[in-house]
Amino acid sequence: MKKSTIWLLAIVMAITIGALLYFQIIYLERMVKMREEQFSGSVMRSLYATSGYLERQETLHFLEQDANVLENSFYIDETGAPTLSAEEEGSLLMEARQKRPKKVSPRGYGEANQDLSRRYQTLREVIRTQYLYQKGLLNEVILTILRDAESRPAIERADSTMIKSYLRTELANNGLNVPFAVAVFDSRGNEVYETPGYESKPANDVYSQLVFPNSSNPYQLSISFPTKRKYIFSSVRFIIPTLAFTLILLVVFVYTIILAFRQKRLSEMKTDFINNMTHELKTPISSVSLAAQMLVDPSVLKSPSSLQHISQIITDESKRLRFQVEKVLQMSVFDDSTALLKFTAIDANVVIANVVSTFKIKVERFGGTLGCELNAESSRVSVDEMQFTNVIFNLLDNAVKYRREDVDPRLEITTSNPDPSTFEIRVNDNGIGIKRDNLKRIFDKFYRVNTGNRHDVKGFGLGLAYVRKMVTLFHGSITVESDFGEGTTFIITLPTIQE
Repeated sequence: MKKSTIWLLAIVMAITIGALLYFQIIYLERMVKMREEQFSGSVMRSLYATSGYLERQETLHFLEQDANVLENSFYIDETGAPTLSAEEEGSLLMEARQKRPKKVSPRGYGEANQDLSRRYQTLREVIRTQYLYQKGLLNEVILTILRDAESRPAIERADSTMIKSYLRTELANNGLNVPFAVAVFDSRGNEVYETPGYESKPANDVYSQLVFPNSSNPYQLSISFPTKRKYIFSSVRFIIPTLAFTLILLVVFVYTIILAFRQKRLSEMKTDFINNMTHELKTPISSVSLAAQMLVDPSVLKSPSSLQHISQIITDESKRLRFQVEKVLQMSVFDDSTALLKFTAIDANVVIANVVSTFKIKVERFGGTLGCELNAESSRVSVDEMQFTNVIFNLLDNAVKYRREDVDPRLEITTSNPDPSTFEIRVNDNGIGIKRDNLKRIFDKFYRVNTGNRHDVKGFGLGLAYVRKMVTLFHGSITVESDFGEGTTFIITLPTIQE
């Protein structure tokens, strides 16, 4: 698959998942906002009802207190007009019956009616006077309520227990069963009292309502909900799993794209490896084949110097071919490393000294020097001796391979003990160095650092990957320090065997 196709799929999927996540977040925000509006509306209705309840309770208090003053000697009929009480009407009718003659002349009957009419008019005047008096008393009571109410202590006018009880009932009727706390403030904003748990911050979790608004000294009733946010989000928590699954999908998608590019890069590196390996193997095979053909020539057989030269060519090219094949076979360690390793306790200083004595000839062939300082006193480590030897050979071979053309190669290998339990190996050279961008990838399999116009550097990109793999299996670590154009230092640390 082409990179352009992968990028196109990645962009389309990223836009799709991003849009899905965006709409889910917008929906969640709107749901939370709607829940908050519903919550606020329910709270304000409850506060308004509580304010009205407190006013009615105060009015009832004063009416009960002055009930003895308002003794009704009359009652009001259905039309609202004052009329006689039952006792007065009964007394008036009895008196009229007693004074009515048994046999009355028409003239006498008229006089009796006139007398009865006069008595009714007199009684109406008495009732009217009494009504006006009682009305005055009622007005005086109302004025007393307005005057004396403000002199009552706030704790009596707005009792905290009564407020909490009524608010709890009203909130439950509005579908809110959440903990709350209340506070009362006077007209100047001074706190009168507050119940435990009241918190005025954040301000959007506090709701207020005026109590006794028609008074010259109104109070403010405030209510706070410490668990409001938890309540709001608990009502929309069913959306959270969808967001979580979308995020998981996004992470999996990104990881899949990364893997796709890694596989693409690995495929390209393997292709380069196969091409390079074909070229590397073809050259020594061609040389050996040519040398074999020369041996068939009788003239060559008669010349000992020519025969020796051809034999040397065959020997050198065979070694080169074997070396390249060993490079490839080293990769089998990556697949089944534990089965191939044979751990033994060795003296690392001795093994390194043997490698240096063998490799020094190759360095001197290019006019360079190979220094060795074995300063480690504790040098016994548990490793596979053959693989450990290959690790040192690979590092020295890289130092020669990536040497600078303008100076003679100078290699130095040193050992030391940073602490009694650690054995450290440093391989230092004055080669071309490694750029900072390449330092992170030089240990990747099949990765080769770009050497610019130099075409004499051959390899498969397996050496340093093999080195890191082996050092890791030896329970050690490897790091690299390099300045481009000045040289490189590889540092290997291994645990020592304590006697």
